[in-house]
Amino acid sequence: MTSQDNASAPKPAAKDPWELPDVSGLVVGVLGGTGDQGRGLAYRLAREGQKVIIGSRAAERAETAAAELGLGIEGAENAECARRSDVVIVAVPWDGHAKTLEALRSELAGKLVVDCVNPLGFDKKGAYALKPAEGSAAEQAAALLPESRVTAAFHHLSAVLLQDESIEEIDTDVMVLGEDRADTDLVQALAARIPGMRGVFAGRLRNAHQVESLVANLISVNRRYKAHAGLRVTDV
Repeated sequence: MTSQDNASAPKPAAKDPWELPDVSGLVVGVLGGTGDQGRGLAYRLAREGQKVIIGSRAAERAETAAAELGLGIEGAENAECARRSDVVIVAVPWDGHAKTLEALRSELAGKLVVDCVNPLGFDKKGAYALKPAEGSAAEQAAALLPESRVTAAFHHLSAVLLQDESIEEIDTDVMVLGEDRADTDLVQALAARIPGMRGVFAGRLRNAHQVESLVANLISVNRRYKAHAGLRVTDV
């Protein structure tokens, strides 16, 4: 083939950003699955047929929470949860974030990790964002887990809505950040498993701080309007 032939060859069509992979067969682990956010995510995903394992520092606590949720959810100690899962959602409290991930570095090696932790402080004026030394909780996770594929998502979801069995759909978008498009596609597809929810690519991990911080604003919205606010991205 000549250089002229190369120049005239049609370019391959751009990939449709909404063409997402099938994630229905993946096992999802939820570290911090006994907390409100973790329980809510576990419940919503399992309700759509996803295999879910919730993790806790104490296996008994995880097993009790799993039994309460039903839907085939299993409970396990954090290390076992990480080992048995294809995708691991990190939903632990911020003050235990680094310690938890440091302890699970080997179990999380090679895994797709989805960090949804929001570093927040609270005082008499309400919630405010904290700035980790690494830049964000997600970037801290990436620094602590060099052999894992770290993404960030599920920050802006109401734990109350997630756990409310009477609610069929949750009207919100999920901002998904990461370094590898194949990984963020998987997380977007996982978000889309939940009726009413959509995963939207929102940049690389260096942009995670403002996504995590926005939760402080949503808390203020919720308090002012007695709501459970989420996000929608328009024109996409």
